Amino acid sequence: AQLVESGGGLVQPGGSLRLSCAASGLRLNNYIVNWYRQAPGKEREFVASIDATGRRKNYGDSVKGRFTISRELAKNSVNLQMNTLKPEDTGVYYCFLPLLGSRGQGTQVTVSS
Repeated sequence: AQLVESGGGLVQPGGSLRLSCAASGLRLNNYIVNWYRQAPGKEREFVASIDATGRRKNYGDSVKGRFTISRELAKNSVNLQMNTLKPEDTGVYYCFLPLLGSRGQGTQVTVSS
């Protein structure tokens, strides 16, 4: 199984990005999927999670009300819509399947003017 994140980039404060975690070799809708991020010199931070049904979602306190996690079944992916981005949202974002201990290579998000 392989997870590939995409959608990162450079964006100005207040802007938006949509990250995607695409899977091959497994059906993502059978698993809880988490998004984490890590900034240089900082510990890994939980961002969001979605359960297998897609109905139960959890968010880290720092992103509540700004980020939305969702499933895209047709693409076998889990997306993270990030709005009202702040410089402190900068980091490498990666998706993680806790049941399998699998994660992707990550995608860089940089929020800067």
